[in-house]
Amino acid sequence: MTGIKDVAKHAGVSVATVSRVLSNRPHVRPEVRTHVLKVAGELGYRPNRTARSLRKQGAGIIGVLVSDIRNPFFVEIARAIEDVAHRHETSVFLCNTDENAQKEQTYLWTLIDEMVAGIILVPTQEHIEKFDFLLESAIPIVTIDRRIQGAAVDNVLIDNVQSAYELTSHLIEQGYENIGAVIGLEHSTTGQDRLQGFKLALADHHLSFNPDFVVCIDPTERASEPIVSQWLASENRPQAIFGGNSLMTMGAINAVHKARLSIPDDIAIASFDDTIWMPHLGTGITVISQPVYEMGRIAAELLFERQVDALRAPSEIVLKGTLIARGSTARPHQTG
Repeated sequence: MTGIKDVAKHAGVSVATVSRVLSNRPHVRPEVRTHVLKVAGELGYRPNRTARSLRKQGAGIIGVLVSDIRNPFFVEIARAIEDVAHRHETSVFLCNTDENAQKEQTYLWTLIDEMVAGIILVPTQEHIEKFDFLLESAIPIVTIDRRIQGAAVDNVLIDNVQSAYELTSHLIEQGYENIGAVIGLEHSTTGQDRLQGFKLALADHHLSFNPDFVVCIDPTERASEPIVSQWLASENRPQAIFGGNSLMTMGAINAVHKARLSIPDDIAIASFDDTIWMPHLGTGITVISQPVYEMGRIAAELLFERQVDALRAPSEIVLKGTLIARGSTARPHQTG
């Protein structure tokens, strides 16, 4: 089926130009408009009737791309976006990328072809050139949780450097010095920032960074559990584990239980994301609580504002996390 990308390629113009022509937007030279419509006709391009009908009714559709819908963090974000979209009589098309750049591109081209009213994106990559086709599409875009470096788009983030710094400092202040860390993918800005905050806290407390006990991995339970199991079986195992999100932390907890160790007597656990089960595991898991619903709400509001005012300067909203100390990081027993 011919899509907007095919029309742009054969017409020798950008996807953004084709989008403006097909949606009858201004700022296109008459000869270019005529040429694009001629090429579209020759290729047999037909815009999706359902999407076109929804737009005419004023309902519209926005696309939301998240990296893992099993992660409670993204469930809460999606819920907030849907709540705002519903108030704007807009439907939400939810896409799960699985941290797969090819899958992400496939979804983005689908959304561009459907000429959705906007896209909220948790990008799998940070480099702007990977998203040139999206940025040229003239579709309003908001990134959330991560940045596309250099992209002039609205963005909603947590202060991940400061949050990771606070979580690591809390562990150190409780008496833990040998700290293992399972952190999200290094090619995501979130993973980079949390690793930076972790390192800064070690340095400020005059502790050395041990690369043997720090990994950047898929942010999943399945990825973290075997790694933490190896650490726990080592002669000089970590005294504490820093979890980059709730799923990786669950994998770490599984490993601790399988090793027949106790939290916090044998090992401490601290994590990002205050999911519904964090307060109820043992004596509770110490966390950085992120204002997740607020992130999704702000991202959706920025998207609808962008639809009204396409020329306003991009906004970057950085929210603060809150440290909640619970029993999983209680001070180690003193011997004397």
